[in-house]
Amino acid sequence: MSSNVKETVIQFGEGGFLRGFVDYFFHKLQEKGLYDGKIVVVQPIDKGMCQLLADQNCEYNLFLRGIEDGQVVNEHTHVTSISRALNPYAQYEEYIALAESPDLRVLVSNTTEAGIEYLGTEALTDMPPKSYPAKLCQFLYRRYQAGLKGLILLPCELIDDNGDNLKKCVLQYADLWKLEDGFKKWLETENDFCSTLVDRIVTGYPREEAEELTRQIGYEDKLIDTAEIFHLWVIGGNHEDELPFRKAGYNIVWTDDVHPYKKRKVRILNGGHTSMVLGAYLYGLETVGECMKDEKVSAFLKKCIFEEIIPTIGDTEDNRKFGAAVMERFSNPFIRHQLLSIALNSVSKFEVRVLPTILEYKEKFGSYPSALTFSMAALIAFYHTDHANDGAEIMEFMKNASVEDILKREDYWHADLSGMIPMVREYYDLIQNKGMSEAYSHILRG
Repeated sequence: MSSNVKETVIQFGEGGFLRGFVDYFFHKLQEKGLYDGKIVVVQPIDKGMCQLLADQNCEYNLFLRGIEDGQVVNEHTHVTSISRALNPYAQYEEYIALAESPDLRVLVSNTTEAGIEYLGTEALTDMPPKSYPAKLCQFLYRRYQAGLKGLILLPCELIDDNGDNLKKCVLQYADLWKLEDGFKKWLETENDFCSTLVDRIVTGYPREEAEELTRQIGYEDKLIDTAEIFHLWVIGGNHEDELPFRKAGYNIVWTDDVHPYKKRKVRILNGGHTSMVLGAYLYGLETVGECMKDEKVSAFLKKCIFEEIIPTIGDTEDNRKFGAAVMERFSNPFIRHQLLSIALNSVSKFEVRVLPTILEYKEKFGSYPSALTFSMAALIAFYHTDHANDGAEIMEFMKNASVEDILKREDYWHADLSGMIPMVREYYDLIQNKGMSEAYSHILRG
């Protein structure tokens, strides 16, 4: 690292997602002259890719591909926002010294959903402690002792209220290690643990296309990253003055409340996926791309999103725009998304992503939504085959149980679904007796 490089961001995590999302945004801010500062990447577990990054001078190529406003987009960026990569298991002193840098201002993390956890077994003297929150508590304590100001923390882990949960774990370690009240007060008042929602499909290293992309860039890059063009980063708080992402033209939302954005994503994007894939697989399709090219399946998805999900959560221009973006994202020719991989654990996915809309629609409009209710019948028909992939007990029960018995399993659905039985039974019989094609036609006519 040359002495004139300002390192303003520490990033726990070196995987494809952060490199295809956060590191790209910081690269673009620098490129547009809106930000002066580089990222130091820290490997959160003892095995990782920091050495690989270091071998490439922390530079890599990112390809963003997809459909935007009806046009195929293919954007190539040579990303240079990372100054260095540290493995705290081998370079502990270099890593912890960062805590004493007055330039440091932002912390970003993606340590997987399991990363934000309190183990309660580590010591303040560990070099480094095992869990991410323990590492962070130790790091911030060193910063506090140096008399420096706190950080803007932007966790990207896919759990609800990730900022609040991370803060809670850090405070638990402060208690475990009997750290002074002054530090806890500094944690609370000088640091902003922002809860965030991230949304971009990052497909990572493109094994099948690596040769072709290597030819395009003219040299070997072992860290080529690929992602869809769509992006959304919702951040609880407002630090646009220091991090002018919106000014740079990116789809970053600063807000007091991340929850409505999370609800929209789960209901429209994830709910759209879950309501479509099982019927589409029974219909004979294998990928999301094939679904979008098929007249009946794409019309069915459109009905789910625009006639049933959006009217339930709020028929606003923002929600409609998000729905239209989802249709484009599912049509992305660069992503081959297998229906069977999305179908994994569909019972719990349906309960979280689709069922709340069905029940709220009934409450709001007085009847069950036909397309989403049909997707419950398709789920039951799918689980009656040998293609389901779920917990052993769930698969055993679902394969042999009647529609009535399945809908009565309140431990699966956390709701009383007896009112849905006649409609689901009718749709299930239609699928079994007339086949999926005729069943789709029936729903689309209605």
